[in-house]
Amino acid sequence: MNNLVIAVDGPAGAGKSTVAKIIAKKLNINYIDTGAMYRAITYKAIKENINIEDEKSLIEMAKNTQIDFKENNIYLDGQIINEEIRTLTVSSNVSKVAQIKEIREIMVDLQRKMGQKYSVIMDGRDIGSYVFKDADFKFYLTAGANERANRRYKELKEKGHDVKLDDIIKDIQNRDEIDSKRDFAPLVKADDAIEIDTSNKNIDEVVNDIMKYIN
Repeated sequence: MNNLVIAVDGPAGAGKSTVAKIIAKKLNINYIDTGAMYRAITYKAIKENINIEDEKSLIEMAKNTQIDFKENNIYLDGQIINEEIRTLTVSSNVSKVAQIKEIREIMVDLQRKMGQKYSVIMDGRDIGSYVFKDADFKFYLTAGANERANRRYKELKEKGHDVKLDDIIKDIQNRDEIDSKRDFAPLVKADDAIEIDTSNKNIDEVVNDIMKYIN
């Protein structure tokens, strides 16, 4: 593998996306938000009134879906859907969709092709442990559930969403449970990943920590 591949894993709300975007700019490489890919599938299912419990229909839909990243935008079937995939409805259902083995296989195949085409920093739940086991650098970002929920709450409120902190705490805990206990490629820290607890660190401090290792 000639391209640089950086894997950033961790639970929901640990700061993966924000940190990865900044590092992508610093290193002038492509940022791939794999969680957004599963959100895109979830968003499309909800939009097309496909039952989240109907795995067969979800898999067929995923096979006929185009997902791409350009200039920090995610495209679903040719349309930018950056904001549409960040609603609480999508957040509450994405882990159910992401645990379906066949959908993960479709997404992982896409992710690996991206890493073969160009240098990437990719964040998700299973990048270092499954998607790119031979990544050049692996990081695992974590923080307490309440801290992660608070961050997500502030983020959604700033975007004008009407949300309750208690609902987000329950959602985060539920997603942690599903993500870490799914049978296929669960959320797990890779043995050779560098763990960074972001609870008491701001974004700049986390970015600096990661850049020290890369440099």
